Amino acid sequence: MQDLRRCSDDVFRLDLTSPATASSSTLSLDMAESAEARIRRLISEHPVIIFSRSSCCMCHVMKKLLSTIGVHPTVIELDELEISALPSSSDTDTDSPRTPAPAVFIGGTSVGGLESLVALHLSGHLVPKLVEVGALWV
Repeated sequence: MQDLRRCSDDVFRLDLTSPATASSSTLSLDMAESAEARIRRLISEHPVIIFSRSSCCMCHVMKKLLSTIGVHPTVIELDELEISALPSSSDTDTDSPRTPAPAVFIGGTSVGGLESLVALHLSGHLVPKLVEVGALWV
């Protein structure tokens, strides 16, 4: 399978540019979609999703923080060209820079990178947000 490879139990390698045949994975891919449309659909389908570069240590820290809380996010590894398809942190602000990878989305909303995720946790707002989107039950 060219499009989606399982790298480990919780990390998928997503090739947004290659055509592929049907996938047996739980992540469905419609090859007629553009890279941007696929990313937006994946964001809307998963309560917590991280887009990362391969072998990214910051992504590992994000996953560790979330799993310590009790959340197991979907992790998609993108290559450098695919990272440019990530939606900006504010769709209405055209001057806003694109969300760098790793980027975490909770409930379809961009949280940002590792610093933003840790800040959200330290401020006490991460757990309520995870509960709100149904990613965590307390």
